[in-house]
Amino acid sequence: MDGILRQVKERAEQAGVFGEITLAEGMLCCAALASAEPASYRLERQEETWHVSLVTPDRWLSESIEADLLHTGDPIEELVEDELIDLGHEGPSLPVKHFRSDDMLYTFRSPIPIDPADEAAAVEAAARCLLAYEAAFRELGDMQGAEEGR
Repeated sequence: MDGILRQVKERAEQAGVFGEITLAEGMLCCAALASAEPASYRLERQEETWHVSLVTPDRWLSESIEADLLHTGDPIEELVEDELIDLGHEGPSLPVKHFRSDDMLYTFRSPIPIDPADEAAAVEAAARCLLAYEAAFRELGDMQGAEEGR
């Protein structure tokens, strides 16, 4: 598991679209680069399922994303799928669940269908999903708020 996360961390660093990137306790955490409030993208394995997520402790940031989705009428699953396709993904689309986690973080999360037995394919799929999440959410709500001086 750590080998997959280390390799995805390298891919995330090369992409240059995240702020600080850390790997600790079986979780890759990539800070959103220009968000008006703290937010981060995560890659982690819980039991046998890998997940990619966007998390924030800020209710207003979460609501700004929801408001954009309601205003445009675009389901977040379609936005993520479009980004996955742009990155060469040929598998199924990712369902996106939105909730407040037990640790009080507003969370958008998707399971990633990867087979850790094939490490190269797992790294590719996980990196692709992480980058698709970042690209899909980057333009929503106040995820670009820091650049606009809000």
